[in-house]
Amino acid sequence: MIIGSHVSMSGKDMLLGSVKEAVSYGATTFMFYTGAPQNTARKAIDQLKVEEAKQCMIENNIDIDNIVVHAPYIINLANTTKPETFELAVSFLRQEIDRCNQIGATKLVLHPGSHVQAGEEIGLHRVVEGLDLALDNIGNLKICLETMAGKGSEVGRDLKQLAYIIHNCKYSNSLAVCIDTCHLHDSGVDLTKIDEYLADFDRIIGLERLLVVHVNDSKNELGASKDRHENIGFGHIGFETLNKIVHHPLLKDVPKILETPYINKLPPYRYEIEMFLNHTHDPLLKDKLSK
Repeated sequence: MIIGSHVSMSGKDMLLGSVKEAVSYGATTFMFYTGAPQNTARKAIDQLKVEEAKQCMIENNIDIDNIVVHAPYIINLANTTKPETFELAVSFLRQEIDRCNQIGATKLVLHPGSHVQAGEEIGLHRVVEGLDLALDNIGNLKICLETMAGKGSEVGRDLKQLAYIIHNCKYSNSLAVCIDTCHLHDSGVDLTKIDEYLADFDRIIGLERLLVVHVNDSKNELGASKDRHENIGFGHIGFETLNKIVHHPLLKDVPKILETPYINKLPPYRYEIEMFLNHTHDPLLKDKLSK
């Protein structure tokens, strides 16, 4: 099973440390940011220990094609109210694309953005415009548009919105999708009917474009539009539903990434990965990490 979690990239080991952290969880993939997600500060690629990280991946059977980079939150291609915000989004996305290509990553997850009360249609058109400006010379990298929960003025909360972006972008072949289970649930998708959702996905977008799955439980009721992640089996989605998704045959070759909350400042990922490997929920997980 291709499963891992978000890991940090900091300290003297940088990306090598990310790989070591993933290995300590028993992971076969991982997701990272190339720098802080809230700002534009970035270290030069030659400071990230990329070659050492690649060697560590080989030694631990982690395929570089399965690792995932997440674009920073400050990129908002849907913004129509502040030209400088849109321009920053385009230029910084170009930089992130270049960094991914230098590292050798093939999947970059991107939040489509927020239209800032300008309206969904305008916001979606702006995202397409931004992608058209940013994606020239993208190489083999795929931009994986993430399904959103629908809080505030987010775009990308349903398949039709994502399909609009994909089919109207002149670099459509470079676009894919990352589904987030918490976001889907919070946007109103009943994940107990995952087969129906995947059938709709294939009809509207095409399953060949589903390249990443973020696996999170949700603190919220179905359709709450809030986006608050919960640990596996402790939220309103539940372990059985998430376990079915993680082991779904149509998603067998898709990297699954845990983004669940730390418990008592400790990462739960080794335990949550074990749960999925054993097909068994551990109701005492929070107690174990809270002691």
